[in-house]
Amino acid sequence: MSKTNPGLLTIVLAAGKGTRMKSALPKVLHQVGGRSLVGHVIGLAAETGAAHHAVVIGPDMDNVRAEATRLAPAASVFVQRDQLGTADAVLSAREAIASHIGDVIVLYGDTPLIRAATLEGMRAALDGGANVVVLGFEAADPTGYGRLLTGPSGDLEAIREEKEASPAERAVRLCNSGVLAFRCPDLMSILTRIGNANAKGEFYLTDAVEIARKDGLRAAVVVCPEEEVLGINSRDQLAAAEAIFQTRARRYAMAEGATLIAPETVWFSFDTRIGRDVVIEPNVFFGPGVSIEDNVTIHANCHFLQAVVRAGARIGPFARLRPGADIGPDAHIGNFVEVKNTIVEAGAKANHLAYVGDGRVGAGANIGAGTIFCNYDGFNKHRTEIGAGAFVGSNSALVAPVRIGNGAYVGSGSVITRDVPAGALALERSEQKVVEGWAEKFRTLMSRKKAKTA
Repeated sequence: MSKTNPGLLTIVLAAGKGTRMKSALPKVLHQVGGRSLVGHVIGLAAETGAAHHAVVIGPDMDNVRAEATRLAPAASVFVQRDQLGTADAVLSAREAIASHIGDVIVLYGDTPLIRAATLEGMRAALDGGANVVVLGFEAADPTGYGRLLTGPSGDLEAIREEKEASPAERAVRLCNSGVLAFRCPDLMSILTRIGNANAKGEFYLTDAVEIARKDGLRAAVVVCPEEEVLGINSRDQLAAAEAIFQTRARRYAMAEGATLIAPETVWFSFDTRIGRDVVIEPNVFFGPGVSIEDNVTIHANCHFLQAVVRAGARIGPFARLRPGADIGPDAHIGNFVEVKNTIVEAGAKANHLAYVGDGRVGAGANIGAGTIFCNYDGFNKHRTEIGAGAFVGSNSALVAPVRIGNGAYVGSGSVITRDVPAGALALERSEQKVVEGWAEKFRTLMSRKKAKTA
């Protein structure tokens, strides 16, 4: 393969099975913040501005391949046939490495919390003259981690596995995350010289540091907070990562000008967008694909997924916005109202107990309590169009496809099956019948029957 242009190559290692997850789903496809673990890492790689991306998966991981190519269509996907260690995993992408001129960063598909600024710090260390940069962290409890041993100059001298460390070295709290960056004249030469003379008989990428130093190259350490390099190997670690993600998201939303009445009860996704002067009451959940513009009020106990709320709107409490809901400026969606695949235009209102699905509600229109857009016939979805300024009375059923014209009225309790012209009144009710004295006669009859039965 011909050499590519200079730049950065990211390699994401995502071949681990994650047996401790006890799941049919590969570990890296479990989610944090509404996004797969490997999706977070691929997104991080994209933030670096890398010219090339490679993802290493295991055999029979077609679902991981699909996720990687969905998120990074230009990425090269390689298969690690045998689980022989991290260096072997990286060498599974040897084709990408051999054809690349420039820096290489190795990331892990189960480590979703690293920030882009941290990788920028690693590249800055490369710019400062290092050939190999290891991402390290000060561990609260270093047990089980490889220790990063630095010299008087601060350069990295060795990575010592705990089993091989002296008592003094075990006291070191600076630990190895496994994330490495390389700027080497011949990285392939270093990688292919890594051996497997260790207890597990595996090829460890960390041995690249020792080989590089023997070649006269410089190794350095960049330190990040421990939470950034939390690897996910179990369900409890997945929950811990979710908690860290949510704390970050809440702080960011508030720093950008939103008010969260009870931050610990508001849940965000990786792509949630919250404007300024938004007020969010307790127990609100934002699934993926949600955008909230400025000056919106979201009352308690609302659920959002793939929805847009425009400036000044008021939502909830207990509202549900499903995919395709687009709530216009200053519109009101109230308690126990569900909106799906519908544009609600400026100033329109659906304040109580309604289902608004597959349609459009014109500007300033009113949808009364108990109104249902009857959009599904068992086979296909149909649309309901409500004109500007229309008024739909309570407990109405609008059987799609149907149009309610501008300024039209629909009387309460109506079942509307035909279009209503602009400015017209549509009223569909059976004639009310009143039988005087019936109630007392009925009670007397039922009382006698009950007494006879007893």
